[in-house]
Order: sequence, then structure tokens, then C-alpha cells
Amino acid sequence: MVESHSEFKSAESGRFFLPGPTEVHPDVLAAQLRPMIGHRGAEIESLMARLQEGLRLLFRTERAVFVSTSSATGLMEAGVRNGVRGGLLALVNGAFSERFARIAEASAIPVERLETPGDRPHDPADVVERLRSGRFDTVSVVHSETSTGMLNPVRELAEAVREFDDVLLLVDSVSGLGGAPLLTDEWGLDFALTGSQKALALPPGLAFGVASERMAARAAAAPGKGLYFDLTQHARKLERLQTPSTPALSLMYALEVQLDRIRREGLEARWDRHRRMAERTWAWVDGLREERGLELSVFAPVGYRSPTVTCVALPETHSGTDVRDRMRARGYVLATGYGAMKEGAIRIGHMGEHDLAALERLLGTLEEVLVE
Repeated sequence: MVESHSEFKSAESGRFFLPGPTEVHPDVLAAQLRPMIGHRGAEIESLMARLQEGLRLLFRTERAVFVSTSSATGLMEAGVRNGVRGGLLALVNGAFSERFARIAEASAIPVERLETPGDRPHDPADVVERLRSGRFDTVSVVHSETSTGMLNPVRELAEAVREFDDVLLLVDSVSGLGGAPLLTDEWGLDFALTGSQKALALPPGLAFGVASERMAARAAAAPGKGLYFDLTQHARKLERLQTPSTPALSLMYALEVQLDRIRREGLEARWDRHRRMAERTWAWVDGLREERGLELSVFAPVGYRSPTVTCVALPETHSGTDVRDRMRARGYVLATGYGAMKEGAIRIGHMGEHDLAALERLLGTLEEVLVE
């Protein structure tokens, strides 16, 4: 069902807890009112240079960061079409990790799924065992699975993939980057990507990605990578601080302001803020179960929970749609479960610009709704 603007506009600042898109700071929104500039000249090159500094900090990389006028799905497709040479092993334990496999199928690229239940992280040993078959030259994984609140062990998975000399790792960190640690260079990730509208707290419409040297070499030789998401062309243009196609300038202005705000907060401090909000949410769930007798639970297991989004499994007496609607009537926006979990869960996006004080107000209202 498409939500109308009128249904959402009543949500005041600090009350919009969707797991994406997230609230955007007024200064970031206002930046989009700047006048246009040419996208082939000194002004765009100066802007891109400033953006690169902040984006490299976010990705923890020394390499150039692609800026794509697209959703993150566009860079997921870029990763698959530029990176997979013979076969993709798609690690699937949620709706968005499944998307990598669907992109490969739509691109006529051989793919196999290594599936685990949505409440279980991927085991690096399972990946090693499957890679020993020699059928795959690329592995895909989602860092923070927005549909379940799972945080997969990307660092350990990268170590497992690195046991095989010519296998690349593609990482979707759409709801992770900016809210959870992701160290692109240190962890040896071959292609890491994210979108603008989640933990980075920007309007939707931009995607960002980093390619390793191995990924760049694979992309240069890829025969069916298409035009718009040709990473070799992106890299060539980025050397001149430009983009291959017309960029979304207004969103880039917003990005510049937000990168400065993140720099002033400090990336580690931002990770810590998200972790504290997540831990408070998990403790609140446990408290309602123990003190109120509500059969609530955090869907993802301890040790593998995303600091940016929590999926709360509801008792049979409650439905995700009903809880969402009653919260909306009180001025708060959160999400139902995703897909088959729609009625059995709710998802709280404690990411972006939110803080503990705003979260406490949300949880207080949500407790009222759940115990009514």
C-alpha cells in the first residue's frame, strides 16, 4: 500500500522511526536550496573533492568513493555485473541479501544461494566449505539486514573469503554504514556500498561505493556490465572529480552538510550513539517480557544485532499493522515486519539523527500501545 504524504506529515521531528528513509536534519534539507552549478567544471570538481574527504572517512578507506545518482540497489547491480566473472555465491538470510541473488538471475549470471534462517547469522565455515567447490569467484552479503535487524559478521566472512585467492566479496551496508563499524580497507572488502537514506540520514537518491584494486581489475575486464553502472567509467570520471552522468546536485549539497555534521560528531561517537540506542531498545523488550508478561522478543540473536534497526517479534495477540497504525495515531512512525513477518513483528529504526531522549519517548508510547 502506498502511504500518502498527508499520513506522514503529522510526524514531528524526533517521531519518525522508520528503518529508512530516516529523519533529515533541517540544515541538511535546507542545503538543497542552493543554486545549480555546471556538472562539468571547476565548481563540481571542488564540491566532489570536499565530498571525497568525508566519504573516505565514513568508509574507512584510502580509495576513491563512487557517488551514484541512484538507489543503493543500483550499486548492488553494479557490484554483481562488474564483479562476477563465473559464479556468485549469495549469502541469504533476509529480504535484502536475497536481492543480490535476484540481480544475478536478472543479469543471466550464474548464482547459488547459501541460505540460513533469518534469525541466524552466516557462519564463515559454511562459506569456506561452499567455496571449496570452485564454482564461485564472488560472494555477496548484507552487513545490516534491514528486514530482520541482523548484523552479519562481515569481518570474519571477509577473512574466510580471503582464503581463496581469486574470490571477491561484495558487501551491502545500506543500513549499516554510519551507524555500525565498517572498515573497508582493514577488513579487505572488495566492494562496499550504501545508500543515502538510512544511517547517513540524507534524503533518498544517492548511493556510495568503494571498489578494491581486485574489484577494479575485474570490472575493467567485465563484458556485460552495461553503461550506467560501469565502474571503470565511474573511476575514470572520479579521477577528474566528476561523475559519468548528470549528478543529483541538490542531494550532493545536502551530503556536504551532513558529512560535516558527522565529522563534528565524530564517527566513533556516532557508532557509540547508535549502539546505546540499540542496547536500550533490547533492554526495553526484555523488560516488557519480564515485568509485563508480554511475549516480545528481539528477532536477531545476541551478538548479531544491528545497532541501527531492531525487529521485535510480537505475541500472537498483536499484529504489526495494528501496532503501526495505533502508533501513527499518536504521531509516531515505525514499520511493520517485512514480507512474511509483516503481521508478526514491528521494526524500529533507531538510526540517523535520533538520540536516547527521543527513543525513550517512542518506547514509552509504544509500551502504552502494546499493553492497552
